Amino acid sequence: MTHDCSPSPSPGRPRVAALDVVRGFALCGILLANIQPIADAGSLVIASGSPAGPAETWLGLLVEQRFFPIFSLLFGIGFSLLLESAAGRTARPRLLLLRRLLVLLAIGLAHMFLLWRGDILTVYAVVGLAVLLPSTWLPRWAVAGLAAVLVTAALIVYGGGTMLVPGLFLLGSALVRYGVIDRMERSARGPAVLGLVFAAGAAPALWWQQGGMGPGDPHTATSANPGLPMAAAGLLLAGVYVCALLLLLRTPLRPALRAVFAPLGRMALTNYLTATVLVLAVSPLIGGPPHTWSLTTLLLIAGAVLTAQSPLSALWLRRYRQGPVEWLWRWATWGHRPPLRHEPRTGETGGKTRKGQAPEGRAR
Repeated sequence: MTHDCSPSPSPGRPRVAALDVVRGFALCGILLANIQPIADAGSLVIASGSPAGPAETWLGLLVEQRFFPIFSLLFGIGFSLLLESAAGRTARPRLLLLRRLLVLLAIGLAHMFLLWRGDILTVYAVVGLAVLLPSTWLPRWAVAGLAAVLVTAALIVYGGGTMLVPGLFLLGSALVRYGVIDRMERSARGPAVLGLVFAAGAAPALWWQQGGMGPGDPHTATSANPGLPMAAAGLLLAGVYVCALLLLLRTPLRPALRAVFAPLGRMALTNYLTATVLVLAVSPLIGGPPHTWSLTTLLLIAGAVLTAQSPLSALWLRRYRQGPVEWLWRWATWGHRPPLRHEPRTGETGGKTRKGQAPEGRAR
């Protein structure tokens, strides 16, 4: 349920490493939430008709609707970062973004009709065309205000779900336009304070979610607005996850977190699409209907997929600038073939050199 809309590194704006880590972390949660729907004949929800087991209970508490808000926010952030980058490279940056969204729509439709009906890329593309692109003509205060209105309306009227996407897109865009993204790694105070606020709200929201549900089933609430408790808890817990990760990135764990999650995040679109293929490939090997699989089974499937994707992404990015699908998307966006391989470092073009020997072409 994701892709990378952030621009490639440029001299004017270096790549924000924290965004790649957050995106990669969220990709793990998205995969865990999507395994059963993908395997269950591509349905959008886990099949009903049987009481919820431990897997559904824990997924409902910690995973479902906790990670797609992060990706929606990141999409809005990446869109605005790309607009800023494109504005310095082309006279018509909005036309460039229009092409980018149309290409994303084509990718999403192919994914939907060929692999899985629950594809989110089509939703992102349509909302981007209808909401995010027109918002680039609005002042930043209007974008922030509209984001608040749309998120609130999505919660109260529709009970969250994909109706949160427009507001979260605009919220991500507003964060860029107010300079929050540029300052996000300068201090731990902001993530710490926000994390405490989100946690204080998440605790009663989770209780509300469980208290408002039917007996043992986190998917059938009995309140007037069935989706509201889970959606509210999801937004707050997503905030806790992001703030906690930003704080951990300021500890000695930063190198490990970057090594594990950043490659996944930089190749999020490629990994999102290939995860669907991998889940569809392994699901026939597991006995029983997907909605009856245990939490252990889901964790093993997700772990196997991510154990393959993370090191392969890291190996790929050592040689290439972007993931293969990201590169094709960039090519279609800009209308010319971008370089894929990293440029060789100085001294590497003349072959290997022995210790103490100067590379060819250098003065000895």
